[in-house]
Amino acid sequence: QVQLVESGGGSVEAGGSLRLSCTASGNTGAINCMAWFRQAPGKEREGIATIATRGGATYYADSMKGRFTISQDNAKNEVYLQMNSLKPEDAAMYYCAADLTCPQWYTLRPVVYKYWGQGTQVTASS
Repeated sequence: QVQLVESGGGSVEAGGSLRLSCTASGNTGAINCMAWFRQAPGKEREGIATIATRGGATYYADSMKGRFTISQDNAKNEVYLQMNSLKPEDAAMYYCAADLTCPQWYTLRPVVYKYWGQGTQVTASS
């Protein structure tokens, strides 16, 4: 089993930055990929970026390239999402996800990831 806890969300002015953190616990040595998703009210869950825990390869959704950066600290069992130039439309609940087998992990489909955190809210006011 893997447990994930997100932190770092909040409210910022448009154009501001936030850094989200996701701390994994449990069977962390078996995790092969971790990812960030977001979901706004009334919308589907949307993939942002994913990272391979062994090797550090990353993949971003096309719409997320440039303003969002995923990174990890394996010693701390943490994954981060640096978000810059935030816009009001970035407002959503942001979720961390992890999986052990990661089939087609680069597709950023929610169904790939077995473990999920509770989410952290992000808003950007204009």
